Amino acid sequence: MFPERFSNLPAYAFPRLRALLDVHEPGGVVMHMTIGEPKHAFPSWVSEIIAENAEGFGKYPPNDGTPELQNAIRDWIQRRYGVGVEAATQVMPLNGTREGLYNAAMALVPETKGGGQPIVLLPNPFYQVYMIAAISVGAEPMMVPATKETGHLPDYTALPPEVLNRVAVAYICSPANPQGAVASRAYWAELIRLAEKHDFRIFADECYSEIYRGTPPAGALEVAQEIGADPERVVIFHSLSKRSNLPGLRSGFVAGGPECIKRIKQLRAYAGAPLPLPLQKVAERVWADEGHVVENRHLYQQKFEIADKVFGEIPGYQSPEAGFFLWLPVKDGEASALKLWQDTGVRVLPGAYLAREVEGFNPGKEYIRVALVHPNDETERGLMALRNCIYG
Repeated sequence: MFPERFSNLPAYAFPRLRALLDVHEPGGVVMHMTIGEPKHAFPSWVSEIIAENAEGFGKYPPNDGTPELQNAIRDWIQRRYGVGVEAATQVMPLNGTREGLYNAAMALVPETKGGGQPIVLLPNPFYQVYMIAAISVGAEPMMVPATKETGHLPDYTALPPEVLNRVAVAYICSPANPQGAVASRAYWAELIRLAEKHDFRIFADECYSEIYRGTPPAGALEVAQEIGADPERVVIFHSLSKRSNLPGLRSGFVAGGPECIKRIKQLRAYAGAPLPLPLQKVAERVWADEGHVVENRHLYQQKFEIADKVFGEIPGYQSPEAGFFLWLPVKDGEASALKLWQDTGVRVLPGAYLAREVEGFNPGKEYIRVALVHPNDETERGLMALRNCIYG
């Protein structure tokens, strides 16, 4: 016997992409612009720290993270957002933020809400773990369109009271993957006040917060403090994958109110895996260093400028505010991705694979997502091939 709740899930985005493209020959030198895997160099001292602390692989790491790593994360939150948190009770290092985004739902979504099945709100398009987390805890995943008309962020305030009263958690990604939109202070404040009114929590996925152009994006915890919200109202998730070009380190953190973090830690004790000690030592140092982050951000800003030069005259093109994806308008995402592959060898992701059809509408169908992770010359080559193939 297998659980029925997972029986009707569509294939994950990348197996779908392989099924679409791999039965066809590429039309040129293959270039992958699909996965958001950073290609910039991580700090040179990372390997040295691992080697210096290699004996730690012979020990079980503490469930809640080392005090030194907790303190480093606390200090970063204070520097970045001006928010003071208690390292021991309001922070937990994660073995990758996907773990945290999933397990926070397991730990914090109640069995019922508002007299019925709890609802978990998701932006549409969305990071797929949000939906699986909702299904796993017996909640109803409700996908709210994040379109050009809504600033590529979901308008949860437009939902009726009878829906909002059943909401247990609202996921929000800012800067948004895939669109690169950034939640303003006003957006966060309105959403947090809505959560206070209808008694739900906000899970703020802020993994792209350090890749931006211009003003640093406001944070959910920062705005919650400014408006005097309940400390348990907002839970934030951050990662070293994008900030520091360390996706293989699998290191991030969750932070929030003491009761939320207590429950997440309790679940981790039974069903989680803390980061190995040598990797915690690396993370401790990386969170404390901003020099490499500034340089990394500068490299992405150069790629934004390349993209603006290549696509600036394309109707409907919107330059991303943050993150490292382009969300390019096309007539049909699947058809465009297939044509691009067959004609040029450049590989991109149909936007429909990152979204779901609701009431006959898939908000990603007329888009492709393009990852700006390659060196500048390769990035320009891939984008020029894309423009000439798709837009003529």
